[in-house]
Amino acid sequence: MGKADFLSPKAISNRIKSKGLQKLRWYCQMCQKQCRDENGFKCHCMSESHQRQLLLASENPTKFMDFFSNEFKSEFLELLRRRFGTKRVHNNIVYNEYISHREHIHMNSTQWETLTDFTKWLGREGLCKVDETPKGWYIQYIDRDPETIRRQEEQARKKKQEMDDEERSARFIEEQVRRGQGGKAPDTEPVYTELKRESEEEKVAFNLSVPVAGSSKSSSALGASALTVAASSVKRKETSSGSESRSEKKKKSALEEIIEMEEKKKKKQSWASRTDYWLQPDIVVKIITKKLGEKYHKKKAVVMEVRDRYGAVVKMIDSGDKLKLDQNHLETVIPAPGKRVLILNGPHRDTEALLEGIDEKNFSATLTLDSGPHKGDRVEVAYEDFSKLA
Repeated sequence: MGKADFLSPKAISNRIKSKGLQKLRWYCQMCQKQCRDENGFKCHCMSESHQRQLLLASENPTKFMDFFSNEFKSEFLELLRRRFGTKRVHNNIVYNEYISHREHIHMNSTQWETLTDFTKWLGREGLCKVDETPKGWYIQYIDRDPETIRRQEEQARKKKQEMDDEERSARFIEEQVRRGQGGKAPDTEPVYTELKRESEEEKVAFNLSVPVAGSSKSSSALGASALTVAASSVKRKETSSGSESRSEKKKKSALEEIIEMEEKKKKKQSWASRTDYWLQPDIVVKIITKKLGEKYHKKKAVVMEVRDRYGAVVKMIDSGDKLKLDQNHLETVIPAPGKRVLILNGPHRDTEALLEGIDEKNFSATLTLDSGPHKGDRVEVAYEDFSKLA
């Protein structure tokens, strides 16, 4: 019977079958030949070339098994590194993707009988992190590439050298507080309370030490009378000052009323000039959303372009990746005192300024305006209304 025509259905079917994966029991690893059916595999086993390969393998079987084991291990790890990186993944997912290639090394020709044995061996050799779960074995590739290790060490060194802005500002504030306390520790600081009298009729009494021996009785009597007079005068002064303070509380001066009106007017103006969008180009922001994963969470970026007021294209400072994010997924960055910032909201919007100090209690900072008609003025701005310049 002649060979089927190239375009006949049988020839096309044979070509389609030869392209795809065939059954493992009809595959000869020594000859690296895949047979399509049992009859073909039987004919191949009786062939002279197969017998010659078996004779070679019988002389040194360990050599061939080690060769196939090394090939299987290197190809499996290369696929794991390139496809999944250092992510934790089920071992069966990696194996199914590995055997989808037609020319792969079969596991029955290696030193491992099952995929579980191979997974345990990877863990013992320190090539992967392995852990067993009710769903099966999971593996995680350990990247020991010298270039990757060098890059990680460089990033760790850079992170150690460049302390976070918030931590530096917190240390600066603690140092200022410590200097203000005169170098005293916070535990040794005395507690001061307001001097209050429970009742107006309470007498002021002084407890003096016992007079030194040899002092005359007249001097002690004179001291006691002087103290009595002083106590009565203090009581009169307190009653007069108390009545004056009550009258001052009741009635404000004209100057105080003018100052109060000016403050109210300033507050109204600031609220009138505020907007619900604040993004500006060339400012440093921090990503606060967790939807992008731990790679970008709490990482800093520079705003490259503002789109539709509420969105922006940002470039990561560490990796250089570009992302498009909404302003709700970002927050401002507060630099250390002495750095330049940009005011993003309020009456001084789009004005560059210099950060003078931080008020943690009121969540605001003192800025010195560096441009505009109010250049040189000092203003109090909330944390969310300014950010560090790139």
